Amino acid sequence: MTAEGAFDDEEFDLGSLEEELRQAAAILDPVPAELRRSAVEAYALHDLDARIAELTFDSLTDAIPVRGAGDVARMLTFHTGDLTVDVEVTEDGLMGQLLPPQSASIEVLHGPRAGAALTADALGRFACDTLPGGPFALRLRTGAEVVVTEWLRA
Repeated sequence: MTAEGAFDDEEFDLGSLEEELRQAAAILDPVPAELRRSAVEAYALHDLDARIAELTFDSLTDAIPVRGAGDVARMLTFHTGDLTVDVEVTEDGLMGQLLPPQSASIEVLHGPRAGAALTADALGRFACDTLPGGPFALRLRTGAEVVVTEWLRA
């Protein structure tokens, strides 16, 4: 210890201290298995070159309710740069359109691997006849660009 009360780095082996703290935390407060699995899955899905399309409209929170309307579709709008992705989610699946209209390959993400592989036509339209259970996102590949929507529950 120096005169000012600070510790000298030469006195401590920081690597062994870190290892002892890790062991203590693993025993006293272990990471739940479900959280560890979710973290591994989230990391497996990362795409460093992708732009994130932010959710700008969700009919569950932004739309005005209509009296007497029964089972209405959920409308979502994602936006990034000059690309807009409109998605309609129903119990039968989802369908959407890219604006400006363009062709693209689309993956429905809902776990550590991509789910349904879709193709948007020249007008930017795409559809999937199955709805993913739990949280999902869309990964779009338009030419050299990769865009991933925010994750949300159907």
